[in-house]
Amino acid sequence: MKHFTTKEALLLLFLFIASTLTAQVTPTQPQGQGQNNPSMQRRPRHMRSMESYTTETPMVHDPVMAYEDGTYYLFATGMGVMMMTSNDLKTWTGHRRPTIAEIPKWTADSVPGFRNHVWAPDVIHYNGRWWLAYSCSTFGRNTSAIGLASSPTLNFKDSINYKWTDHGCLVASRERRDDWNAIDPAFILDENGKPWLTWGSFWDGIQMAPLDPETMHIPAGVKPKTIARRVALRDTLNAEPNPTSRFAGRNAIEAPFILRHGDYFYLFVSHDYCCRGMKSNYKVVVGRSKKVDGPYVDAQGRDMTAGGGNLFIEGDKKEFEAAGHSAAYHLPDGRDLFICHGYSIQHSGQSILVQREIKWNEDGWPEI
Repeated sequence: MKHFTTKEALLLLFLFIASTLTAQVTPTQPQGQGQNNPSMQRRPRHMRSMESYTTETPMVHDPVMAYEDGTYYLFATGMGVMMMTSNDLKTWTGHRRPTIAEIPKWTADSVPGFRNHVWAPDVIHYNGRWWLAYSCSTFGRNTSAIGLASSPTLNFKDSINYKWTDHGCLVASRERRDDWNAIDPAFILDENGKPWLTWGSFWDGIQMAPLDPETMHIPAGVKPKTIARRVALRDTLNAEPNPTSRFAGRNAIEAPFILRHGDYFYLFVSHDYCCRGMKSNYKVVVGRSKKVDGPYVDAQGRDMTAGGGNLFIEGDKKEFEAAGHSAAYHLPDGRDLFICHGYSIQHSGQSILVQREIKWNEDGWPEI
């Protein structure tokens, strides 16, 4: 569940403005906003330079990453999906233009109360296009929807082909109809190169379904499969009440991400609670399976549908109070990278980007 309290939102705004004013400002000319754009010409020069900013401490929530033509793209929760770019994974340029310039009308029709604060995106390159899945929801409810868009390229600055096309709703959940929540999507290709989607949070845990390779939608009649829970289903009613919302489920698990390595698919999920600043107790656990749809088990053989999972990262109480909502990648230079957001102690619980290199132990488990 992606939500900021009023106090956290004000802190984020303050830190965001402060970092902008103190950082080296890098002018950008996004696609379609150049010398031939009258609205751009009318803006004072100093306003044009404020279209982007640079930082080595990106303040993000729910980060995912993509790589194209020497540039790393970071996408995260934000108005119309937040985006940053980097050439070295150290210095990041933040772009104030939203990734999705116009949120499709169907999102508000499907999710009452949703506007354009988009949660937890994921992106994958498949069949010559980039596919972006994103979450539309309201805090603590499981009336939610996952939208789908595609673009031939991520290069919004230089390519005339850059454009996100709406492909409608990938999957939706409804209160009193579904026992899962349609948020936190993540793509994965199976051993045959076919696309799958995993998603979900709280209620009955993490869901998974295959996608049609042509449409990138779930085929008609296919029902999702639960692949991970925080607690076994029989124990859900006895789990502790959700401290973030009286409407929310008690199965405190969300944010799936799957990385294929060797003979296994590795499922990373976040346990416990995000979005509470210094009160957060988010952590990431991991399990693996030789089949993309499971069963996923941890090093002790515990099934992840019954609460299993090796602890991978949590708050160290020195740098971060808690850490979660992760992704993992094979980089072009041969390294493997784990990313997530961490609730920074130095920044009073604000969520910032965490990056750690993955090493693989002799039993084939990831470590940082």
